Amino acid sequence: MQDADKGEAADLDGTNLRIGIVQARFNEPLTSALAKACIAELETLGVALKHIKHVTVPGALEVPVALNAMAQSDRFDALIALGCIIRGETYHFELVANESGQGVTRIALDHELPIANAILTVENEAQAWARAEEKGRDAARVAVEMANLLEDLS
Repeated sequence: MQDADKGEAADLDGTNLRIGIVQARFNEPLTSALAKACIAELETLGVALKHIKHVTVPGALEVPVALNAMAQSDRFDALIALGCIIRGETYHFELVANESGQGVTRIALDHELPIANAILTVENEAQAWARAEEKGRDAARVAVEMANLLEDLS
């Protein structure tokens, strides 16, 4: 078993991993950019396209419902949540950001399944575009690393 205190590298070998991705369609150009970067990075890490299940849902509040169905299927080593919530003039931003985040976390803990949360919460569209590609790649790396870690810990 690796000891993180010794500074050992993360296990980013995605070979034979099965990854589920749930993408919110709200702010679709941004979430599609997240998904494109995420899937490309998963492939770079060795995850076969045939082992990636990518589904879309209307918005960030629906992401946890689809994640839960995927988690219950017991077909995935890790899941990825993709979305983009841009602050508006009302309290709705806080509600959607908080509830979607809580839902993602609850599903990960309830099912003991790693979920990389790449639901962006930003002030404006420019901030979202500045983060989309890197956060998509980050989500892929987190999913693979955590799937491998949990396998090592079991």
